[in-house]
Amino acid sequence: MNSFMKSMSAAASGMRAQGFRMRVVSENIANNDTPGYHRKMVSFDNEFNRQTGVNGVNVNKLSLDQSPLEKTYNPSHPMADETGNVEMSNVNLMVELADGREASRSYEANLAMFQQARRMYSGLLNILNR
Repeated sequence: MNSFMKSMSAAASGMRAQGFRMRVVSENIANNDTPGYHRKMVSFDNEFNRQTGVNGVNVNKLSLDQSPLEKTYNPSHPMADETGNVEMSNVNLMVELADGREASRSYEANLAMFQQARRMYSGLLNILNR
């Protein structure tokens, strides 16, 4: 595998990882008002593929945020306990929006690297075809 293909493969793994992260962030935002919902968090790992010789990014673990759930007093809610409190989610919209923006920018950076490697490879092929 040539260096252009290795670069494109590494960028593609980064795009896959950040795409997964964006899906998790959007799921957290969608469940912001769901009682009992625990925020999901993603961790990544550097992975070396021995066959291709490419370093890439891999989703290591999807875990639940164990911080306490927000309690809201609403005795008429069907999930209220005996004191009238409902455990809502522990999703913080500002944190999720920041994570989503970071994932989006990382995805764009990997996409730009992929496109640049593709342009360089295409330019090399054009020079060799002359």
